[in-house]
Amino acid sequence: MTEFADGIEIGPDFVRFSQRDDIFSRADWDPEVAGPKADAFYQGYFMAGAKARPVEGFTLRDYALRNASWHIADVFSDLRRGDGRHEGFTDLFTAHRPGSAALADLPAPARLTAEIKQIARLFGADLVGIARSDPRWIYRESYRRASHSAVPNALPEDLPYAIVIGKGMDWSLTETVPSALAGAATGLAYSRDATTLVALAQYIRNLGYRAEASMNDSALAIPLAIQAGLGEYGRNGLLITPEFGPRLRLGKVFTDLPLEPDRPKRFGVKQFCDRCRRCAEACPVKAIPFDAPAATVHDRSNLIGVTKWTVHAAKCFGFWVNQNSDCSICIRVCPYNRDYSRWYHRLWRATAATWMRGILLWVERRLGRGERRPAGWWWKRLGSPNE
Repeated sequence: MTEFADGIEIGPDFVRFSQRDDIFSRADWDPEVAGPKADAFYQGYFMAGAKARPVEGFTLRDYALRNASWHIADVFSDLRRGDGRHEGFTDLFTAHRPGSAALADLPAPARLTAEIKQIARLFGADLVGIARSDPRWIYRESYRRASHSAVPNALPEDLPYAIVIGKGMDWSLTETVPSALAGAATGLAYSRDATTLVALAQYIRNLGYRAEASMNDSALAIPLAIQAGLGEYGRNGLLITPEFGPRLRLGKVFTDLPLEPDRPKRFGVKQFCDRCRRCAEACPVKAIPFDAPAATVHDRSNLIGVTKWTVHAAKCFGFWVNQNSDCSICIRVCPYNRDYSRWYHRLWRATAATWMRGILLWVERRLGRGERRPAGWWWKRLGSPNE
């Protein structure tokens, strides 16, 4: 068994994943997941299909904000819908102009890597890391929604590096999970992610090099993000970072620009998650495991041959469908979900990496951190002149 990173091990029976088996793709074609409720869930992201109701967090105003937050990501994804493409989600972005026919005179890889990270942040990235383009995490097939079929992955195989970016999600919105309002945190991160990725890829093309901007399409983002040194794998199946905890969305730009890869980082997440089960306890449908990492395969939406904490994707998505909005309860309740611009949260993070993590967990429970706030709290906070 080959260890890949904290919490993830790859066995000899490993099989590259097909995007057709992703839970969101299965909602199109698999009778075990697809159906009228799943259709209504997706239609809810268009205002004509939003099931607004007089329930806090699910009013017309809440859906209006959530759906507007997704607008930029949706504009990109719909650019070539007539060709059967869904860019950023099942297909690479193509919103590019021709780049330079000549190669730019560039500094040494170490300096160039530092520059690329600064430019990615200039374009809107909160986190940036460089990974080698590991073929194990590239989808062996992509998914074409128009035909409900697997198609060849269009990502070129000879791009050696992946620039992985992270975009933080709004903390205050995630405090209202589960609600349609909270979905605005997800949509806004994706919309900002899309513009950052396309701009960064265009910059690299303007230098005369190749670059492919990719969001949820083409490859698994979390393993690449771990390799790029952005964070560790958590019990909730998400990347946990020192800067945002699990509260971020990922994207990547694959390129042949000569860069220097980063190294995975460890700051105690695996050891903390071994003891903490807040996300598993809080999950309404018990989709998150309580046990140690294992090579569990709940259904075809899970990786084969990987030992890790594995979320039951069908249970998770079923809850989304039933409440008619995405869910991030596991993000809200995670003890790493903090504002690390504040010194006392940075002190907490450092302490969580020590033998005192058990004491911190006890204090967390006593204080009731991670409890849901009503949507009205967010709207009131928005209107306060002091916020």
